[in-house]
Amino acid sequence: MSTFAIVLSLLLLMFFAYRGYTVLLLAPIMAILAVLLSGDVAQVLPIYTETFMRAMGNYMLAFFPIFLLGALFGQLMADSGAAMAIAKWIERTLGSKYASLTVVLACAILTYGGVSLFVVAFAIYPIAKSLFRDADIPKRLVVPAIALGSFTFTMTALPGTPSIQNAMPIPYFGTNTFAAPGLGLIGGLIMFSLGMLWLRSRERKARAGGEGYGQHEDEAIPPNAAEVVGMSGESGRPMPLFLALLPLVLVIGINALFTYAIFPGKDWSFMEQSFPHLAPSRQAGMWALIIALATSIVVLLFAGFGRWANLRESINKGVLGSMLPIFNTASEVGYGAVIAGLAGFTLIRDAVLNVSTNPLISEAVAMNVLSGITGSSSGGLSIALQTLGADYLRMANEAGISPDLLHRVAVMSAGVFDSLPHCGAVITLLSICKLTHRQSYLNLAAMTIGAPLIALAVVIALGTVFGSF
Repeated sequence: MSTFAIVLSLLLLMFFAYRGYTVLLLAPIMAILAVLLSGDVAQVLPIYTETFMRAMGNYMLAFFPIFLLGALFGQLMADSGAAMAIAKWIERTLGSKYASLTVVLACAILTYGGVSLFVVAFAIYPIAKSLFRDADIPKRLVVPAIALGSFTFTMTALPGTPSIQNAMPIPYFGTNTFAAPGLGLIGGLIMFSLGMLWLRSRERKARAGGEGYGQHEDEAIPPNAAEVVGMSGESGRPMPLFLALLPLVLVIGINALFTYAIFPGKDWSFMEQSFPHLAPSRQAGMWALIIALATSIVVLLFAGFGRWANLRESINKGVLGSMLPIFNTASEVGYGAVIAGLAGFTLIRDAVLNVSTNPLISEAVAMNVLSGITGSSSGGLSIALQTLGADYLRMANEAGISPDLLHRVAVMSAGVFDSLPHCGAVITLLSICKLTHRQSYLNLAAMTIGAPLIALAVVIALGTVFGSF
């Protein structure tokens, strides 16, 4: 009965999330439902306060700085005009002849530099629409182009990417954002190459069939739509390209500097007296990312001097824009903690762990299933790490598998089936582009499920044979 309760609560969580109900409320309700159906009626309140809320709070303690700084950085990149300057430069360089490549690269540069994928989608869509119209490419292909540049290789594969997904395994595996850099680059290249081959083939097929951009009634983006991602409007003056690129370069560069040059081999003994329970080596990856984002924000503030429409509003919206994402994800972590404590979860855990004797394959299945159910890479990853992270680390150690490889496979796996039709990011992107699932989803799925799944399989195969590199 407990196993049935878990499955039912997961299905209901997926159903109501798809219907637009907030996970912030759904997660505790579905956790309580699973407890009640399991027969633990008397323990509902202590499970909620001591298990759900404790897990939720611990997650926020660990990751709040990344959510906060990441949201603020993305907000400032958009409102300073830096994001638009980069997109316009790529547009001028490649032109409408390479419209899809222009859109993919613009999204990739911004997201790899730390700008929220939602902010990128809003910023790039007007440019993408214009480019595709000039090149007479069907508008329905705008969605997969933006998705390829924002939802795939820069989110899960490229080493050092400041995405929250890439930061999540750090405290569980003691790794950093540059985990398995060689395999990450290979995986990212496969995603990019396969995605572009697919886009170009769809373009050729459309031209052969006489399909052009099409007639579309594109209304202006609703005034409140920008508020969803925290964009406050146009900046005062255009930003020079070198200033626009500088903060993005610093995010990756400073992160790499501290990860590879400053923190390794550092004597942390001076912390032992004040923080006796701290393991600095397991937190160094998180500290490097915090320093990189904070420094880049300061530089961006100076670079945007005289260009802010309303700096106070930009800062406030950026900070407030971090709240809902972290609370949503933390709620899913709390839900996972409750589920992991139920008797029926033992059967599910054993089934997942025994899918394969290869821990990497087993981990990939678990991450994919949970990300698909929740419709969220960060949500599925958080639940999987909360419930199974310690088991996979133990299995990897026993099999002689590097935690870095475990990290990269976990993150790449979370970015495959997370973009099923009920995924919030997919629904938001279609809404921004004013297209429907029927018009664009199959091509989007080729970008966000097909190509990443092939890349994941290659990375697992190479990691199994050659180890982490």
